[in-house]
Amino acid sequence: MKKTIFCLILITVISFFTIPMGYAYWIWTPKTGSWTNPKYSVKPNPKEQLKFSLEFYEQGKYKESINECRKLIRRYPRAYEAAEAQFYIALSLEKLNKLYAAYQAHQQVLDKYPFSARIDEIIEHQLKIGEAFMSGEKRKALGMELPVENPSLEIFRKVVENSTYGKFAPKAQYLLAVTLKHLGRFQEARDEFEKVVTTYPDSEWVAAAKFQAADSIGRIAPKADYDQELTKEAKEKFEQFVGSHPDTSLSREAEHQIDSLKEKEAEGNLKIAEFYERQKRYEPARIYYQEIVDNCYYCSSARKAREKLKELEKK
Repeated sequence: MKKTIFCLILITVISFFTIPMGYAYWIWTPKTGSWTNPKYSVKPNPKEQLKFSLEFYEQGKYKESINECRKLIRRYPRAYEAAEAQFYIALSLEKLNKLYAAYQAHQQVLDKYPFSARIDEIIEHQLKIGEAFMSGEKRKALGMELPVENPSLEIFRKVVENSTYGKFAPKAQYLLAVTLKHLGRFQEARDEFEKVVTTYPDSEWVAAAKFQAADSIGRIAPKADYDQELTKEAKEKFEQFVGSHPDTSLSREAEHQIDSLKEKEAEGNLKIAEFYERQKRYEPARIYYQEIVDNCYYCSSARKAREKLKELEKK
């Protein structure tokens, strides 16, 4: 017995002088017969480790909570608690305002733990993160803003991909289109707005998507040119919108847009009519002048068209 005690004391003394100072927190555990460092230790089961991790989260110690959650995932990767640990890593990153990293951490739950009961909750968090970037939040790394394109495009696309027919998908699809429109990518925006209408015809975002699709087409159309196809299409889209949503506040705006597009169309038709007149092709010129007067009598181009019609009558 005395010999055993003497050996333990001797080992302790030798360890004190031989173990580097950087390992001063290593502790001998007689039960396991090994040295352990509390910094790297994990609770004996995933449930206890998760509870320990969440204590830090509740105390607002988010970095510590992240560290403990990562320990759980490394030690018990197949446990149910691993999915919860990954979820709380994402929440902690949100609290630390590391939003892009939080979005990625949430995505890891969906990719690695599809059995998680928090799928809808996670997608909602991702959507809110996307909205934060859409509202001006900048992507950061090491505390510095990164000169990258608005991450909301990536995030909204991922939300739709994660749950195409889920409750958050129509809004994500609509916001994706709005973001593209804000970036001046009108053709892409138009296509994405139309996806809202075709994929989610019963959603609350359909009316707004129809309006925005028409507006995007109108912004693609040239100010006044010989090719009037896009202008006509935008005008027709707005007219359809007013016909199907006559009582919405957007209908009044749509009517203003229709008037503006008629002005643009009239300007284009005036150019075409003048071209035919210069070529001494008076009949097609007359047709285009008359179309301006009939379809947009209040337009500034209509006054000139009337004068031209009177001149053509003499010819």
